[in-house]
Amino acid sequence: MTDTDVAPEYPAVRESRCPFAPAAVIREMTRADTIGKVRIWDGSTPWLISRHADQRALLNDPRISINEKREGYPHMTRGRATGAPHHPDLITNTDPPEHTRLRRTVNGPFMVKRVEALRPRIQETFDGLVDDMLAGPNPANLVEAIGLPVPTLVITQMLGAPYEDHEFFQTNSNKAISHESTAEETAAASRALGEYLAALLRKKIAEPADDVMSEMGGRVEAGEMTFQEAVIMSSAILIAGHETSASMISLGTLALLRDPEQLALLRDNSDDPRFVANAVEELLRYLTIVHSGIRRIANEDIDVRGTTIKAGDGIIFELAGANYDEAEFPDAEKLDLTRPARSHHAFGYGVHQCLGQSLARVELQVAYSTLYRRIPTLALAVPSERIEFAMEGVAYGLRNLPVTW
Repeated sequence: MTDTDVAPEYPAVRESRCPFAPAAVIREMTRADTIGKVRIWDGSTPWLISRHADQRALLNDPRISINEKREGYPHMTRGRATGAPHHPDLITNTDPPEHTRLRRTVNGPFMVKRVEALRPRIQETFDGLVDDMLAGPNPANLVEAIGLPVPTLVITQMLGAPYEDHEFFQTNSNKAISHESTAEETAAASRALGEYLAALLRKKIAEPADDVMSEMGGRVEAGEMTFQEAVIMSSAILIAGHETSASMISLGTLALLRDPEQLALLRDNSDDPRFVANAVEELLRYLTIVHSGIRRIANEDIDVRGTTIKAGDGIIFELAGANYDEAEFPDAEKLDLTRPARSHHAFGYGVHQCLGQSLARVELQVAYSTLYRRIPTLALAVPSERIEFAMEGVAYGLRNLPVTW
């Protein structure tokens, strides 16, 4: 694509007949011999990288930066663009070596062994919510009954934040990352979360407990991170820890209810941890709920298959494009729970790969191995075309999912 071509709008609208797959224009750009540009909310035209191999090559390239304060950075929303100059250094906007230092301060609770130790508690939480749903009205809204409560309960317990404040967390988290929020709304929601978590962190420093915020409070006291860094990291963990997994539980259920053969396969193998783990990877690939891409800026000129990305150019890595790249995942539009899908990019790739991916995997393994086994007659209570999608956030999801049994 040349500068005189009309760049397609991004994010692109998905087709209603196949709501989980990337838009047709993204599929076309993925198949193309060269890379192209897209037009985002502010009229700028960053490069779009959607091939799986190109993302693997570039997301670990030191010539690519995540520094959101650079002129030309392709911000997701007006609110993020307005706030970026005022953000402190975080794992989400710094490059190594500063990123390495910051990530080390919060990595511990999300290591595989520590997350695996939470599996019994997550299973107990999930079973309790299934019990409550079965004892309540039929039909039920799966988003409210299970989708949102599971990850919110888990992440608040990990952080040490009281679950009874979950409506406050969810409301302000959604406003802070919504594409529909004004800059003022984004700032107000972020400030509300920050003030709440700052007060909670002070309590944790004074009276430490066995939770992540107390652990970060200890690092603040030891001079290993600042108070502000701990507050901002707590906010990031809270937002990321409930939104994405909540969307995956409900969207995965909808995808499986639309595909009875794959649902039966998962139900029949729900006691096989290896099968369930692989099924989770395929659902992560198939759904790719982060639908606004991940954003970077070029530090130097970079050649990508004959096209030059110039220093200072914005870059968007379209994760769904990579996860539907036929060169990596043949017959990509088909949900196939037996497909080896671990090479997907649903959590990104490289040094900035999602911090909470181990926790998300365990939550989803518990959810997908339990729900359809516990409720073998689970079915949609309305035609699938009446299900309303929520597309305004960084990750897409469902506004509701009426189910019966």
